[in-house]
Amino acid sequence: MTTGDIKVDYLARVEGEGALDIRVKDGEIVDLKLRIFEPPRFFQGFLVGRKYDEVPGIVSRICGICPVSHQITAIQALEDAFGVRPSLQTKRLRKLLALSQWIQSHTLHIYMLALPDFLGYESILAMAQDHMDAVKRALKLKRLGNDLTVLLGGREVHPVTAVINGFTSLPPVEELRAIQRRLEDALDDAVETVRLCASLEVPDFSWDAEHVALRSEEGYAVNEGRLVSTKGLDIPAWEYRSHIKEKQVPHSNALHSYIVGRGSFLVGPLARVNLNADRLSPRAKEAMKASGVRFPSFNPFHSALARAIELVHAIEESIRIIDDLDELVPEDSGYSIKPGQGFAITEAPRGALYHSYKVNDQGLIEAADIVSPTAHNVNNMEEDLRRFVPRVLDLPHDEATLKCEMVVRNYDPCISCSVHFLKLNIVRE
Repeated sequence: MTTGDIKVDYLARVEGEGALDIRVKDGEIVDLKLRIFEPPRFFQGFLVGRKYDEVPGIVSRICGICPVSHQITAIQALEDAFGVRPSLQTKRLRKLLALSQWIQSHTLHIYMLALPDFLGYESILAMAQDHMDAVKRALKLKRLGNDLTVLLGGREVHPVTAVINGFTSLPPVEELRAIQRRLEDALDDAVETVRLCASLEVPDFSWDAEHVALRSEEGYAVNEGRLVSTKGLDIPAWEYRSHIKEKQVPHSNALHSYIVGRGSFLVGPLARVNLNADRLSPRAKEAMKASGVRFPSFNPFHSALARAIELVHAIEESIRIIDDLDELVPEDSGYSIKPGQGFAITEAPRGALYHSYKVNDQGLIEAADIVSPTAHNVNNMEEDLRRFVPRVLDLPHDEATLKCEMVVRNYDPCISCSVHFLKLNIVRE
């Protein structure tokens, strides 16, 4: 096709609605729009005037897949506003809770969303006919992540125990030890997941996108660190808005994030591995090396492999943290409310998550600023498509559709928007 239109009229199951429009002339893309009709969620608006301690529970409802990340990020932003410094025990428990979400989310994306694409199946149900061992492995790993979330957070979705400066209840040490044994048993399954992802045939597609992630001197960053990039960004959370802005584009209700003076950027597992490979756990480093893929990699189709490497790390790091939690003791979780503004950035499974709150002297929220990993990535998704689509212009309709879906699914923007979301129409002139 040298001239014509590619129209994706409806992007179903994308936290809102969206479409992809491409105009081609003489074999060149002259216009490409990833249109997101995301309806207003109003979280930032209806938080204003609410009591500060309502915030973590409310924002966890932003996402049913990563409620832990929103909850922890909100808590840490409010602690920053109040000048609260949580104990080492609390920080360890929070990190373990966050890693439980990484385990379940990474497993879900790798096996249920990415692998069917690469192996040529419409779904994991169809894939099960030929790859039952892989499906059973996925269910086992997913169950492990969910059970760890329940043990620490009280329930699988929208956990309830994490609060400012502590936890409302502590997990019994014997139950931590029991799940630690399950984690040890799961390490081989995680390593096998890396092998499987490394065996996939991926498109040869790389470009110099800026990759952004947290980095910490204390280890592979999850809940703490400075925001760094492959092009020199290196800032604390409170400087976020001086460097990262959002713009409205005419064709989309989703704001496009960009780095001041540069442009779009990518967050998520691939960015984290690229920027923190030296801080991975021992087994994760071994698995990364054995994969045969050299990191840093700027091929977004290596995102599934990066998730698998992080899955090994999350399991091994969880084992280590439980070793450090020999004795859990009730702690004084008191603090004082004072007016101020707090900032926090954590690494949700899909990438960097930013929360900021301004609180008055009565503990009421005066302003809220929340930017999710998907919101960070939308601009870069469009850039990926702009650079990748010329490769598929002359492919059959169904194959072109699948390739475009895979570009977006690399980001795992959410569960719903990662499954059968493209209806592709090609109008040839």
